[in-house]
Amino acid sequence: MSASASVIDIIMHHPWPFLAWMLPIFGALMMPVLGKINNKVRDYGAVVFAFSAVVASAMMIPYLFGHTPGDIKLITWMTLPNGTPLDFGVLVDPLSIIICNVVAFISFLIVVYSTSYMHGDEGLTRYWFLFLYFMGSMLLLVLADNLVMTMIGWEGVGICSYGLIGYYYRDPKDRWLGGPPPTEMYPPSHAGMKAFVVTGIGDVLILAAIFILYYFAGTFNYVELMQHSETWLAQMANIPGLIALFSILLLGGPIGKSAQFPLHEWLPEAMAGPTSVSALIHAATMVKAGVYLVARMSPIFYVGTWTLHLPEAQVYFIAIAIVGAFTCFLAATQALVAVELKKILAYSTVSQIGYMMLGLGLSGFTEGAYVPGLTAGIYHLASHAMFKAALFLGAGSVIHAVHTIYTFNMGGLKKYMKWTYLLMGLATLSLSGVPPFSGFWSKDAVFLAALEAGTPLAYALLVVGVVSAAMTFAYSIRYISLTFRGEASEFIVDLDHHGHPPHESPNVMIWPIAILCGLFILTGLLGLVGVFNPSVNPEVFIEKQMHHMVEALLPHSVAEHMHVPHISDTTKMVGAGLSALALSVGGFLGYNFYWAKNWDSWEWVQASEMRKSIHNFFWNRWYMNAFFYRVFVDGILGMSKAIYNGFEAKVLMPLSDVVASVTSSASDVVYEVVEEGAVFGFINTSIPAAVISIYHKAKKSQTGLLSMNILYIVVMLMAIILGMLYAGGI
Repeated sequence: MSASASVIDIIMHHPWPFLAWMLPIFGALMMPVLGKINNKVRDYGAVVFAFSAVVASAMMIPYLFGHTPGDIKLITWMTLPNGTPLDFGVLVDPLSIIICNVVAFISFLIVVYSTSYMHGDEGLTRYWFLFLYFMGSMLLLVLADNLVMTMIGWEGVGICSYGLIGYYYRDPKDRWLGGPPPTEMYPPSHAGMKAFVVTGIGDVLILAAIFILYYFAGTFNYVELMQHSETWLAQMANIPGLIALFSILLLGGPIGKSAQFPLHEWLPEAMAGPTSVSALIHAATMVKAGVYLVARMSPIFYVGTWTLHLPEAQVYFIAIAIVGAFTCFLAATQALVAVELKKILAYSTVSQIGYMMLGLGLSGFTEGAYVPGLTAGIYHLASHAMFKAALFLGAGSVIHAVHTIYTFNMGGLKKYMKWTYLLMGLATLSLSGVPPFSGFWSKDAVFLAALEAGTPLAYALLVVGVVSAAMTFAYSIRYISLTFRGEASEFIVDLDHHGHPPHESPNVMIWPIAILCGLFILTGLLGLVGVFNPSVNPEVFIEKQMHHMVEALLPHSVAEHMHVPHISDTTKMVGAGLSALALSVGGFLGYNFYWAKNWDSWEWVQASEMRKSIHNFFWNRWYMNAFFYRVFVDGILGMSKAIYNGFEAKVLMPLSDVVASVTSSASDVVYEVVEEGAVFGFINTSIPAAVISIYHKAKKSQTGLLSMNILYIVVMLMAIILGMLYAGGI
């Protein structure tokens, strides 16, 4: 069978994992063509290509109930320097199938929403191209069977996010973020570049980690890396500190992509793009790429920690758990004081991804915590994708109706936008972890993972998670109250007075939000029923899938000793109690400050110098954004100016004048001595004159008489004979 026939045979046998990411990318390339035909054809084409990815992803779900194909190698792409082939293929296992379906389905709903939200935009062809290419790149990232292909999808997502965040690249004033004045504001083009540069820092770190990995493992393939992890990790351990360095570098990429401390400051400004883009980036796709990669690579460090007993390997888990917990708390404090609706949700995304990273980090604290921690991270990823996409799409409906991003210009919108209020309210309850919504069960899974880990550090991080959960409920009540409840702001009254009252969004924008709400409500109800019947519990289902995935990837000698621990009812009650405590504290504060307005939050802050300082600290984003600008932007620009003023202007420029003067003088000397004296005087004048003189003298000896010529010949012959005789005598 020919090579081409073999490729076709493989695709025909397992078409869906290839079509899932190929079709959106092909659709992106077709957008300019369809746009030339007709705008409606282009828009419907975008919907069709996005839906095709949903179908292809859904066709892989049956694998979860049987045998997953695993690593499907299509062709050998190139041969690596050590002779190992780099294959072009996909890895179809429970992790990739679950995340692939989350990405495809939510992206499709956002595409449907966009047909109305972006209707009439002059750059819509560019929007659809970037959106579909982003979608295809994310699916490639998830389905790739090796790190090289993953990084191709990784960078594709990064480039498209730059274009989508900076979509309004002409920087119209009504698209700037930040403020209100005197707080600094940022144009969309700046926000896109900021995202690209900050995430690029993480990309450089992860590339360094990949080079180290390849040097020791000799392959980029995930299955091969894990099957032979005992061998190459042991070799890496021979160099003290290298595994710890490798862990930190590897985590750099996910920390940047998933907006975790200290590379988190790009995400709030990413709100500069259309709200549909915010839903795409912050719900199901780009920010989840880091979570996926941490989960994908975690079996390697499980082997290093609990099979090879290398303490350095546990750095991977400890580092990401600490980063996740701190980011969770950090972003929640910023959401408490933010006044831009989408930015509040952006801080919430950063915080919730912190929970996912915390769960994945806790998985390595003890041997028995691995599967529960991995489950918690992935469960919260799927749950968050549903309710956060609903929240961003709901925020888009609000901003679309009132034409402002600030919550203090809203208020009283529930009478204008009843469906949006209802749906955003339900999504807010899930975000806050209110039972029985999905957010309660997935966040509770993170708490249980910490309790199962049972180490002092795990308990300390659990406290941070519980405090952050309380703040989550408080700021959730805050933004819902400021947006929909109370009296309408002067801004809304003015809109109504001028005949442009807020209005409900069209059905094509409402239905995607409603479907998302239905999904997380159904997931939550299944979790409730699952307390009594575990066979329908989504958490139990994901736990089994993660266990099967790890068993298939790891060496048999390691996998056979892995087990899923039984979490006692007492532990579950403690976890539920901690959730209830967080909801009670956060709900009490949110209700009195914002829902019932029994207390005036601003007066409460202003009444104490300490509270004013804390508020300013949170409002200024812990001064981290200012610090980064001061050091890495203003600092570099200032350093360049200092170098110019202090070194270039005072040293280099005078020195260049001296060098120029000396060079000019030297050139004059060289010209006079060498060129005029030697070249022109001797070579160009004296030598030709001498040759001419010799010529004239020699010419006189030529008489033209035959007798004289014969005499010359005789004299010459005699000279030759005498020379030969003389030479012979010697």
